[in-house]
Amino acid sequence: MEQVVTVGLDGSAESLAAARWAADEAERRELALRLTHAWILLSPPTPDSPAADEQNYWAQRIVHDAHTELAGLHPRLTIVEDLVAEEAETALLDAAARSRMLVLGSRGLDRVASFFLGDVGLHVVGRAERAVVLVRGDRAAEERQRHVVVGLSLHGPQDNLLEFAYVTAFTRGVPLHAVHGRKPDRTYTVAGGAEADVARDLAEQARRELDEVLRPWREKFPRVSVIDEIRLESPARAVVRSAADSDLLMVGRRKHPPALGPRLGPVVQAAVHHAACPVAVVPHE
Repeated sequence: MEQVVTVGLDGSAESLAAARWAADEAERRELALRLTHAWILLSPPTPDSPAADEQNYWAQRIVHDAHTELAGLHPRLTIVEDLVAEEAETALLDAAARSRMLVLGSRGLDRVASFFLGDVGLHVVGRAERAVVLVRGDRAAEERQRHVVVGLSLHGPQDNLLEFAYVTAFTRGVPLHAVHGRKPDRTYTVAGGAEADVARDLAEQARRELDEVLRPWREKFPRVSVIDEIRLESPARAVVRSAADSDLLMVGRRKHPPALGPRLGPVVQAAVHHAACPVAVVPHE
């Protein structure tokens, strides 16, 4: 894995917003920035082939213009141009495997809206070996260094997600808001006739579990201020609501989902479609 943040460029305003976000993040983490543009018809440059230069003009222009802008904003940042003669999904998955994170622009908030290069972004999110961050073009400039949010399921190991979350909070110098959503069993509470007592017991149990998960990370990152919260509602709704005023929402994805199940669970689906802030999807065991 290279010490680099990669951003996928397609010439859209959204991908340029993602590039700005990626440059800021690369500088915070003291990493290099790679600008990747994939075009299957890309011709290899040759000294005696002006036709190839003409064919590649727009691909080169997309990367060059982004490089010029970002170099002006981050004069000390190492920026690498990467033109790839492959299908976008293949190129991005390969770039993600070689990067600390992959950043893509995303379009729109509703369920049917497309992301980077149509549906490619969602396929990449569901298959990438590293964290993939989706940045909305209309929200990227609103980042104010308030806090970042991580949604935790508390089922199974989530070390990759927690490490990403704590490092993100540490490098930004902001609090980390750790959220766990757990919806009470309505049938049980109604039948028992003691909804308040059941809810209180459920919240206390969830808080103990959350404290246990966070304890070693609090010790490892003592300078990171952590706000932990239990919300008695669906996990998907809990993380989206908690991220309403945050700079970044981080959620986990299983690297090896059940063979017959979806690659992206309901929490990730809710986050990427409905959270207004940038969303990082981090694969874990």
